[in-house]
Amino acid sequence: YHLDAIICSHPDEDHCGGLSAVLASTRTDAFYCSVDSWHTKAFSDVTKYVEQQGISVTIPQAGDTFAFSDASVEFLGPVVDYGDDPNEGSLVARVRYGETSFLFTGDMGFEAEDDMLAAGVDVSATVLKVAHHGSAGSSSTEFLQAVHPQYAVISVGADNDYTIHIERGYENIVEKLQALGADIRRVEIPANAVSRAI
Repeated sequence: YHLDAIICSHPDEDHCGGLSAVLASTRTDAFYCSVDSWHTKAFSDVTKYVEQQGISVTIPQAGDTFAFSDASVEFLGPVVDYGDDPNEGSLVARVRYGETSFLFTGDMGFEAEDDMLAAGVDVSATVLKVAHHGSAGSSSTEFLQAVHPQYAVISVGADNDYTIHIERGYENIVEKLQALGADIRRVEIPANAVSRAI
């Protein structure tokens, strides 16, 4: 198997945990992440497999782009260095395919959203992967208005340790998205799949 590129928004286990298995069985030409090292075994395992493929982790800058087939990817953020905060430092990428665009936001929160808007970044997209699983600390009204998605996908854990983030903010996020007329899709990841989540 072969993938042109793999993008890991940040090194939290629920975002990188399944990538070791992918990298063990699939060749890739590029691996993008917000960091190239982290203090967890899950991310160390990922970087081990990246190195075994003879490539290194690329930390893209806002504005970097690459293309594959008829699609293109542009990294929009982060626009500020957030130090050791992996969530705020999540890679934000927009994938364009024809007239359709997809915005992937990792686990960024209000601070990163505000910084992107203050920097004048165009975050508009057809489809939004809602930040941080719909938690209360992400998806400000201003940010959602700037994206103005037709569709919104909320990836959440079902009956696992990550669910607590959802219950605190989920209803509020849904109301904000409904006010924008977005078609909302909730994708639940079972507890036993969290370690495999990509």
